[in-house]
Amino acid sequence: MGAYFATHVLFLLWFFSATFTSSFFKANSNFTCNERDKQALLTLKRGLTDPLNRLSSWSDQEDCCRWDRVRCDNKTGRVTELDLSHTRSSGEISSSLLELEFLNYFDLRWNNFNCTTIPSFLGSMGSLRHLGLNSANFCGVIPHQLGKLSSLLYLNLGGNSDLYADNLRWMSNLSSIQYLDLSFANLHKEVDWLQIISKFPSLLKLYLADCQLDSLNPSLGFVNFTSLQVLYLPNNHFNHEIPNWFSNISTSLFVLDLRNCSLKGEIPHGILNFQKLKSLLLNSNLLTGKIPESLGRVKHLINLDLRFNSLSGPIPSSIGNLSYLGDLFLYDNQLNGTIPKSLALLSNLKALLVGYNLLTGTVDEGHFTKLSKLKYLDMSFTSLFFNVNSNWVPPFQLEYAWMSSCKIGPNFPTWLQTQRSLKILEMFQTGISDKAPSWLWNWTSSIEIIDLSSNRIEGDVSGIVLNSTILNLRSNHFKGRMPQLSTKVKVLNIANNSIYGSISTFLCQQRNVKNKLEILDASNNLLSGELSHCWKYWPSLIRLNFGSNSISGRIPYSMSSLVALQSLHLQNNSIIGEIPSSLKICSNLRLIDIGDNHLSGIIPLWIGDMTNLLILRLRSNRFKGHIPLQICQISSLRVLDLANNSLSGTIPKCLKNISAMAIREPNIRDISFNSLRYMYDSGSYIENLKLVPKGNELEYEKNLAFVKIIDLSSNNLSGSILVEISILSELHFLNLSRNHLMGNIPEKIGSMKELESIDLSQNHLSGKIPPSLSNLTFLSHLDLSYNNFTGKIPSSTQLQSFDALSYIGNPQLCGDPLPKSCTIEEEYLNKSPIGKKEDEYKSSSFYIGMGVGFTTSFCAICGTLFFNRTYRHAYFRFADYIKDWIYVTTVLKMNWLLKKVRGCHLSKRKTSLSS
Repeated sequence: MGAYFATHVLFLLWFFSATFTSSFFKANSNFTCNERDKQALLTLKRGLTDPLNRLSSWSDQEDCCRWDRVRCDNKTGRVTELDLSHTRSSGEISSSLLELEFLNYFDLRWNNFNCTTIPSFLGSMGSLRHLGLNSANFCGVIPHQLGKLSSLLYLNLGGNSDLYADNLRWMSNLSSIQYLDLSFANLHKEVDWLQIISKFPSLLKLYLADCQLDSLNPSLGFVNFTSLQVLYLPNNHFNHEIPNWFSNISTSLFVLDLRNCSLKGEIPHGILNFQKLKSLLLNSNLLTGKIPESLGRVKHLINLDLRFNSLSGPIPSSIGNLSYLGDLFLYDNQLNGTIPKSLALLSNLKALLVGYNLLTGTVDEGHFTKLSKLKYLDMSFTSLFFNVNSNWVPPFQLEYAWMSSCKIGPNFPTWLQTQRSLKILEMFQTGISDKAPSWLWNWTSSIEIIDLSSNRIEGDVSGIVLNSTILNLRSNHFKGRMPQLSTKVKVLNIANNSIYGSISTFLCQQRNVKNKLEILDASNNLLSGELSHCWKYWPSLIRLNFGSNSISGRIPYSMSSLVALQSLHLQNNSIIGEIPSSLKICSNLRLIDIGDNHLSGIIPLWIGDMTNLLILRLRSNRFKGHIPLQICQISSLRVLDLANNSLSGTIPKCLKNISAMAIREPNIRDISFNSLRYMYDSGSYIENLKLVPKGNELEYEKNLAFVKIIDLSSNNLSGSILVEISILSELHFLNLSRNHLMGNIPEKIGSMKELESIDLSQNHLSGKIPPSLSNLTFLSHLDLSYNNFTGKIPSSTQLQSFDALSYIGNPQLCGDPLPKSCTIEEEYLNKSPIGKKEDEYKSSSFYIGMGVGFTTSFCAICGTLFFNRTYRHAYFRFADYIKDWIYVTTVLKMNWLLKKVRGCHLSKRKTSLSS
C-alpha cells in the first residue's frame, strides 16, 4: 500500500512538473525574429551559392529564428548565432552582417570562397565571441581589423594555406582570446610572434601548424604561457634546440606537439616536469642523445611519440611508471640495449612501436604480462629475438603485427593461432625454417595483409584457397600447383618457390564472379604449358609476372583483354612466334619484358604508339630487321634493351628524341616510377628487372628508378655512331658492343655527363679516342677493345684508371695503360687540335712579322731619301753606276756567247764537208 501511494505521488509530481515546463516554454516561445536581422540574412543568402540546399528554409514567409543554422535570443528575438559550416558555399559575404548587432557566434568553416580575402568589416562586429573561418579557402593578408574584436574568445583561421600576416601586432587587443588557430597561414614576417601571443593571459589553446615559423626564441628566459593547455606547432622550421622556457609552462600544459620542426640536441630534462602533460609529440626531428630517465615522472602521459629521430641509448626502465600510457612510439631511432621488463606494467598500452632500432636481446612472455589492451606491435628491423613457449597464450589480441627482420624462427610461432583480430601480419625474413602448420591457411583467411616472404617455410599449396587481400609468400619453399584464389585477393606474390604444373589450369578456373586480382607474380617457379585464352577472367590485372618459368607456345592474341595492364614480364621462358599486334590495345603498359625467349620476326612498328612505355626489354631473342624509327616516338623511354638479337641496319638518328634520356626530370622517382609501384597499407609491390649495365647481369628493384640505359649489343648493326647520340646527356649506360660499327667515336661524347658505363668493344671503329671522354667523371666501366683505334690514349686520370683490357685488340693504339709506348711520330700525330692551332698560329705570326718588317724597312729607306738631299743625290749616282755596270757586263757576255755559237756552227759544217 505504501509503495502504491509513493508511486502515485511521484506520478502526480511528474505530471505537474511536465505541465508547468510545457506552459513555461509555450509562454516564452512567442518571440519573433527581428525584421532588420531577417533582411540582413536574406541579403547574405543572395550573395552565396548553396549547392547542398542547406539554406532552403530561409524564406521571407518564415520566422528567421526558426530557420536552419540560425539561433536567436529567446527574449529579444535578435540573431545571436549563425552556423554556415560544411555547406560548400561560395560567393560574396555581404556586409549586411553588420546589421546583426547581437551576433556572437559566426562559423563559415569548410566552405570554398575561391581565394577571396577575409572581409575586413568583420572587425566591426563587436559582439562576436566565436569566429570560425577555417578551411574555407580564404587568401591574402589577414585583416588587421580583426584586432578590434576585444570580446573574441575563439578565432580559427586555420587551414587557409594562402593566408599570410605582414605582422601580428594588431592582435594585442584580443585580450580575452582563449582559442587561437592560424595554422597554414604564413607568419614568417613576424619575428616577435612568441612575445605577442604569450601576452594573452586567458589563452588556453594555440595552433600554429605549418606557419613557416623559424624560431622559438631559445634565448628567452621566461614566456608567460601560464594558462596554456595545448601548444600545437608541428611542421615549422626552428632548426635549434628545444628552449628551456618550456619548463615555465609545466603546470598547465596537456598537449605539446613539436613534430617535424627540425629541432636539434637532446630532450631537456625540464620538458619532462609537466605535471598534467598527456601528449608529448616530438617525432620527425633531429633529436640526439638519450631518452631521459626522468621520463617516468610525467605520470599522466598517454601519448609519447619520439619516432624518426636519432635518439640513442636504452629505453629507460622508468617508462614502466607511466601507468596511463597508451601509445609508445620509439620507431626509427638508434636506440640500443634490451626491452625493459618494466614495459609489462603498462596495462593501458595499445601501441608499442620500437622497430628500426639497434635493440638486442630476448623478448619473452614476461614483457607482455599485463598488456591485455595491446593492438599494435612493431618490432621489425631490430636484432630482437622473440622467444616464447610453444604453448604460450598472449593476454592481448593484436590487430597489427609488424615483426619483419627480427628473429622469430626456426619454428613457426604457434601463438599466432590465438590472434583472431589480426588485420596485418608482416613476418618476412624472420628465420622461420619450418613446415607451415595445418591451421595456417584457414587462419590467414581473415587477415587482410599477410607477408611471410624470405623465409624457408615449407608446404604444399595445391588445392588451398587463399582469401587475404594482400598475400606475399615470395622466396620460400612452397611447392605444388598454383593455389586457388577467392575474389577478395588483389595481390598474390608467390615468386621464387617450387610451384609447378600447367599455368592454364590456374588461369582458366571459371567463376561466376570476376576476379579482383591486380598483382600476380609467379616468377622463378616451375610452371609449364602454354599461356591460355582465359584472360577475360582477370580484367583487373595491372601487374603480371610469369618470368623465369618453363612456359611455351605463343603470346596469345587474347591478352589484349587486359586493358588495365601496366607491366608484363614473360622473360626467360620458351615462348615462340611474333609479338601479337593485339597487344597494342594494352596502351597503359609501362613495362614490357619478354627477353630471353625464342621470339622472332621484326620489332613491330606499332610499338611507337605505346607512349606510356618506360621499359622495353627484348634482349636474347631472334628478332631481325631494322630498329624501327617509331621507337623514337616513346619520349618517356628509360630502358631500351634490344641486345643479342639479329637486328641490322644503322642506329637510328632519331634516338635523340627520347627526351627522358636527354632531359633531367626534377623528381625522377616520384613522377615516372610511381606507376611501377603498387602501394598498399604498410607496404608496396615494386617492379624488378634484370639488366647488363657493366658486363654483368644485375637485378634492379628499388634502384630501377635511377636507371637509363641503351643496350644494342650483339646484333648486326652497321654504319657509324652518330653524333646525335651525344644529345642523350642523361643516359647512364651505353652498350653498342659486338656489332659492325665503323667510323670514329663522336667527339662530343664527353657531353654525356651522366654516363657510368660505355662498351663499344668488338666493332670496326677507328680514329683516335676523343679526349672529351676524360670529362665523364662518373665513368666506372669502359671497354673499347678489339677495334681499330690509333694513336695515343689521351692522358687523364679518368682514362688511365682503367686497365689494359679496356683497350686491348687495337694494334695501333699506344700509351698508358697499354704496355706499348708511343713513338715520336705517334705523339705528333696524336696532337690535339689545340696544338695544331698553336703551330698554325706560330707560322702565321712569322709571316705577319716578316711583312711588318719589310714594310717598316721600306718606309724607313724611302723616308730618308725623300727628306735628305745629299743622301738622295748619292743614292741616284750609285743607281746610275749600277745601271751602267749591268749594261756593259750584259753586252760583253752576249758578244762572248754569240762567238761561241758561231764557232760551233762552223766546226759542224767543216766536219760535214770532209766526210
